[in-house]
Amino acid sequence: MASTSPPQRPSQPHGQRPRILVTRKLPDAVEARITRDYDATLNPADSVFDADRLVRESAGHDGILVCSTEKLPAAIIEKLPPEVKIVATFSVGHDHIDLAAAKARRLAVTNTPDVLTDATADITFLLLLAAARRAYEGERTIREDRWGRWEPTGMLGVHVTGKRLAILGMGRIGRAVAQRARGFEMEIHYNNRSRLAPELEQGAIYHEDPEELLSVADFLSINCPSSKETYHFLNADRIARLPDGAVVVNTARGNIVHDESLIAALTSGKLAAAGLDVFENEPNIHPGYRDLPNCFLLPHIGSATLETRHAMGFRALDNLDAFFAGKESRDRLA
Repeated sequence: MASTSPPQRPSQPHGQRPRILVTRKLPDAVEARITRDYDATLNPADSVFDADRLVRESAGHDGILVCSTEKLPAAIIEKLPPEVKIVATFSVGHDHIDLAAAKARRLAVTNTPDVLTDATADITFLLLLAAARRAYEGERTIREDRWGRWEPTGMLGVHVTGKRLAILGMGRIGRAVAQRARGFEMEIHYNNRSRLAPELEQGAIYHEDPEELLSVADFLSINCPSSKETYHFLNADRIARLPDGAVVVNTARGNIVHDESLIAALTSGKLAAAGLDVFENEPNIHPGYRDLPNCFLLPHIGSATLETRHAMGFRALDNLDAFFAGKESRDRLA
């Protein structure tokens, strides 16, 4: 049975700083702070750790600062050296870490919520507008010097203003997407694990059943967490419930979408377009996406602003500071 006791804080000799392994190259300001406050092992080459390297190099460290590129399933958590007492992830998502295994090992885990909400919501609307208005096709026409003349029926896209936006997952990011959509006079519908309070809902229409939500989605924005319940949620059967000519946008996790089903719907014309910032098995994405002119693709840059990445790093360090000071972190997951 998993222990319910709090993770043990390492006892540091007087004057000795905690030792932290940092698995990726982080912004300079973040690395400056961690080297100031900790005995840190950095990764200046930004090489991605595989499981064996993560276990091997974590030896002699009191904590690890990881990114979503480092997977910590139960088998790896069990192999971590006993001196490792905390994993701070440089991400909001934590599906790369087995929290149950961490709790059983009395390993603290923290994440970085709140700080990337606006950046991700901005990218969501970039994808939505770009997919609807055929931005990829238009830009390629200019770059390839194929723009011959203006045409009354050329490059016709999908109107955004006044349409129905269905948001799957009305957490922080989903609500920020809704806030932006109100500027486009969109009718907002949503599904969430529980209905929001009126002051958070702000007139959005709640659908308890996500299947029902799909039927009103002129635009579908996927903003829910990745979980066993949402794995391949958007499959062929559910795509069939979307209105013909709908637009799908995903800035959550790639494995919420069944790639073959989405590609088939974009190819057949069932869906008008899609905008994707996340992919299953990224960066090794399904090759079918690359051939679709009606699919606007970005390389997982939802949080990629300097301000946001600084905030993520500082939040992760705040969590480490709290842990080694014997305080409870506001972002504790395990």
